[in-house]
Amino acid sequence: MPDSAAPVPASPTPAPPAGWWRRRVGQPLLGLLRQGLTPHQLALTVALGTACGLIPMLGVTSLLATFGAVRLRLNVAATLLIAHLWSPVQLLLIIPLLRQGARLWGGHTPTLTLDKLRTLFSHDWLAALSLLWHAIAGALLLWAGAFAALAPVLYFALRPVLRRVLKAHHGPAGGVV
Repeated sequence: MPDSAAPVPASPTPAPPAGWWRRRVGQPLLGLLRQGLTPHQLALTVALGTACGLIPMLGVTSLLATFGAVRLRLNVAATLLIAHLWSPVQLLLIIPLLRQGARLWGGHTPTLTLDKLRTLFSHDWLAALSLLWHAIAGALLLWAGAFAALAPVLYFALRPVLRRVLKAHHGPAGGVV
C-alpha cells in the first residue's frame, strides 16, 4: 500500500453567491455598459426610468417607459429595469401625492381619505369618481412639475459619473475589458 503522507490538495473555495443588489441591478447595468451605450444614453435612460417609475398612477409605468424609450431610441429593457426598481418608492409616494393633488386641483373638495372614498363609493359613486379624478389630475401635475426640474439635474449629474465608469470598463484600445 502506498504511503499517503502527501497532503491532499484543498479544493478551491467556491465564490460567494452574488447578493440581490448585484444580481438584480449591478450585473444588468454592467451588461448595458458592455453593449456599447454612451454615457448620454445611459444617463437619459436612468432619468427617463426614474421619471416613469415614480408616476403617481399604478399600471402606466411600463407603458410610459416603453413609449419614452422607443421614442428616444434608448434601451427599452434598461429603462424598464430602472422604472421598476422605483416601484417601492412609487407606492410610498402615491398616497401623499394624491392627497396633495386633491387639495391642489379641487380646492373645494373634501380631503382624500380611504374612509371618505368608501363612504362616497357606497352612497355617491359619481362624487367618488370626481374626487379621484381631481386627486389624480393634481398628483400628475405635481409629478410633472417635479420631474421637469429633477430629470435634467439627474441627467447632468449622472453623465460624468457614467463616463468615468465607462472608461473604467473599457481597455486602452477601446475594447470592453
